[in-house]
Amino acid sequence: MQDVRYLTVSALTKYIKQILENDKHLGQIYIKGEISNLTKHSRGHFYFTLKDESAQIRVTMFSNYVKNLVFSPKDGDKVRLFGSMSVYEAGGSYAINAYTMEQDGIGSLYLAYEKLKRELQDKGYFDAIRKKTIPTYPKAIGVITSPTGAAIRDIIHTIERRYPTTRLYLYPALVQGEEAKYSIEKQIKQANQDGLVDVLIVGRGGGSIEDLWAFNEMPVIEAIYRSKIPIISAVGHETDFTLADFVSDLRAPTPTAAGELATPSKDNLLETVLGYQRGLQVYIQKYLEQQKTTLIHLDERLMVNGPEALIKQLKDRYTVSQENLNKTMNQLLMHKRNQAQMLAQLVTSFDVVALVQYKKEKNAYLVSQLESHYERIVSKKDDHFQRLLQALKHQNPLTLMDKGYTYTTKNQKRIESIDDIDINDTIETTLKDGKLTSVVKHKETHTWK
Repeated sequence: MQDVRYLTVSALTKYIKQILENDKHLGQIYIKGEISNLTKHSRGHFYFTLKDESAQIRVTMFSNYVKNLVFSPKDGDKVRLFGSMSVYEAGGSYAINAYTMEQDGIGSLYLAYEKLKRELQDKGYFDAIRKKTIPTYPKAIGVITSPTGAAIRDIIHTIERRYPTTRLYLYPALVQGEEAKYSIEKQIKQANQDGLVDVLIVGRGGGSIEDLWAFNEMPVIEAIYRSKIPIISAVGHETDFTLADFVSDLRAPTPTAAGELATPSKDNLLETVLGYQRGLQVYIQKYLEQQKTTLIHLDERLMVNGPEALIKQLKDRYTVSQENLNKTMNQLLMHKRNQAQMLAQLVTSFDVVALVQYKKEKNAYLVSQLESHYERIVSKKDDHFQRLLQALKHQNPLTLMDKGYTYTTKNQKRIESIDDIDINDTIETTLKDGKLTSVVKHKETHTWK
């Protein structure tokens, strides 16, 4: 049997590397194609795929060549580049090392994207007037994305951190590939049919323009446009834009940001509640102070205009009237005494006996008239005073309350008619020895007057 010489993987790879890198046709390569899966390394290197309709190849452009570029490459750009073939032995892969690169038109996907974007904008799909408001305090949030991707983990973590009281519903969907557009469309319609959530988050993590293309497809656009539930789009990274972002009610730059836009912060809510509590305490304190001031004013008015004050005024008037009456009587008696003295002086010039008799009779008559007049005046004044006292007693609400009458108010206003109150109103009833607070459960109108 003939001996067979087996090569090592390293030996074979080195041989392939030598052939490819030393081939005169591969030492200087001029090639064009469309950029896809562009990655920008932190050190400034570019890694991407260059493709056409039938094939693709990896390209590496190191930072010392990147700095000479006159444009900023992105996925979908058509470019022309100059470089050489390179083999990476450890990975067993080959790529092109690019030295220069320039634009060569716009990629087909990008052209399709721009064309459809203009059509949808002309039809009003992006109009702000049709966008729905995202609820401030959602009771439930729906998420349409891949159940295994990083996006759902970021969204769940964000919502649990910010607003743990809300419920979260996952509507699993394909977010990449030919069937993704139908899967996303189906789940948007399903969420609307279920009616379980207040807002929907639709999206996925980052990727190339091909990876995100499902969110530029009409089934997804139409489903978002016709959704009755407000939708937040969260597709890719902050620099990625899809048509779903424009037609949605709100765009989030990342899935994490979508979770933040869909929920209030529990810390902010707590601060708001504490602010309301402080404001309520201040309001209650001010209200109590106002009520105390009102009560003091009512007490002062009651002291001036109450029944006790009126009785005192009447007593004072009676006392003054009594004093005036006594003064008048004393003056009248004094006047009569003076007249008697004058008559006595005239006695000497008249018949003393007859004059004395006449004067005695006249004096007796005048005294009788005086006493009668005095008694009538005193009786009349006393009767008038008693009538005033009785009238005052009838006007005194405290006297009426002693007979079982009460005084009923609503909101500190007197109730004069059954029309002044409604069922379930709170009313206050004042009795002679206290107050009752009641809730009206029934009312009935009397027809008599």
